[in-house]
Amino acid sequence: MPVQSDSATDALIRATIDLRRFPWIRPLVAAYSSDFSGVSSLFAGNPADPTAWSETITRVQRSPRNRAGLTKVISAQLERRRAPAHARSSAARLADASTVAVVTGQQAGVFGGPLYTLLKAVTAIQLARKVSATHGIAAIPVFWVEAEDHDWDEVRTARVLDAGLALREITLGDMEGAGTRPVASLVFDEGIVEAIGALEAALPTTEFTGELIERLRAHYRPGQRMGTAFAGWLDDLLGRYGLVVFEGSDPAAKPFVADLFARELHAPCRTARFATETGETMRALGHDPQVQPGDDSVALFYLGDGGRHAIKRRDDAYALGDTLRPQAEVEKEAAEHPERFSPNVLLRPIVQDRLFPTICYVPGPSELAYQAQLGAIYRDFGVEVPLLYPRANATLLDSAAVRFLQKYELPLEALQPHDEAALNRLLENQLPAGVEDALHAASEEARARLEMIKAMMPSIDPTLVGAADTTLERMHDTLKHLHTKIIHASKRKHETLRRQFTRAQALGFPEGHPQERIVDIVFFLNRYGQALCDRLIEGLPLDMGQHYIAQP
Repeated sequence: MPVQSDSATDALIRATIDLRRFPWIRPLVAAYSSDFSGVSSLFAGNPADPTAWSETITRVQRSPRNRAGLTKVISAQLERRRAPAHARSSAARLADASTVAVVTGQQAGVFGGPLYTLLKAVTAIQLARKVSATHGIAAIPVFWVEAEDHDWDEVRTARVLDAGLALREITLGDMEGAGTRPVASLVFDEGIVEAIGALEAALPTTEFTGELIERLRAHYRPGQRMGTAFAGWLDDLLGRYGLVVFEGSDPAAKPFVADLFARELHAPCRTARFATETGETMRALGHDPQVQPGDDSVALFYLGDGGRHAIKRRDDAYALGDTLRPQAEVEKEAAEHPERFSPNVLLRPIVQDRLFPTICYVPGPSELAYQAQLGAIYRDFGVEVPLLYPRANATLLDSAAVRFLQKYELPLEALQPHDEAALNRLLENQLPAGVEDALHAASEEARARLEMIKAMMPSIDPTLVGAADTTLERMHDTLKHLHTKIIHASKRKHETLRRQFTRAQALGFPEGHPQERIVDIVFFLNRYGQALCDRLIEGLPLDMGQHYIAQP
């Protein structure tokens, strides 16, 4: 495992790994970072090209939008949530015609969601700072809280590691409307108190535990809405760095995009067709499309009757859930009451970038694939397409795990398989020099000698040839059994190594999953405190196509 040596990041980064080494990284993500020319037709520009940034900034600054109205809505949200002063001042700057935004977002997972949520926000903050310094303009980092989805199972569970590094799950019980209503509208009952108690019991006790739990209780409390709790928690963690957290479900923002909703309904299934056509282009380039909409798909949901209902085309009308209504009537409602409508995955980015002066979006791997299908949709709605800058990738390890990997020169990805194959190979390498060679030589010598004997058998008794083969097979089995015994003895002798391997594996790949995708932010805050955010913002490199082993 090579050690990072850049002086600016020595305190945090312990190794840099090319993402293409990881088998779980999708080819499109690897191509975007390392061979952009091969996928350039799917995107607005190469984020590695300084000219692309200048051109995108100019395009976005010239694009009309209701800056004053949006700033008023954002300021009201931040006021309600009592966001830090730095976040409020950042939001106020969005009213200026020259200000641009670097946007990222995520679903409102309980207690903040997995580590990658924090990595997204950190990348957006870093990029905004870089744009401001490089181009001499105000660039504001924005986090879009996606809470209009009604998929409750995706957001109800938090996962942390306990004192023994076993993965523990804390799952919220069903609240009224869970699974049918948007997550943003779900209100915590007393079950949230029990969930925080279960979280506290699962987390190892550290000097930061008490403060962490109290801060969580301030946001995740009975009577609070889940989307607002998530947004407030991000305010608490990152508002001081100027991050503007926006609740995308806010009805007050919907009038600014009512024309987009009406247009989507006026041209039935047009957006779905664009996505399908671009998906075929992706396939021709060797990449699978992320979404394959149906021929009757409309890129909107209807919020009504206590639920969030898909809208489908039915002849010359629209089916809103089980209700069939004339097209003109639904169009009129969207124009007059846009708060009753919610964009789906194909339209949400267009809504986001009509509202915000977005020069760059920070996606995760799946979002990058979604965005690859949206170029024609952006153009159809007259919205400027932003650049995309993939979020930072990182595994946070403690000093013991880092030392283990360095001592045995073990690549991080060797820990990923949820078995002991890598451990067995490592233990074999710890055997005394010559043991493996001696066993192999013994096996070959036995084979050679038995072949000589077999050659003599026909002249003595042909029936003994089979007995010679059986004897050779038994000898090989005996040597193999001896080899296994030696390995087991080595395992006992190297029990410390086994414990070190198992510990590093549990921390880096809990139950075989990359840490950043499954272990929640609160686990790391409990370990390292609020200083973790400072360390990541100041020390995590802004380089695409790399995965970092960091030691906070």
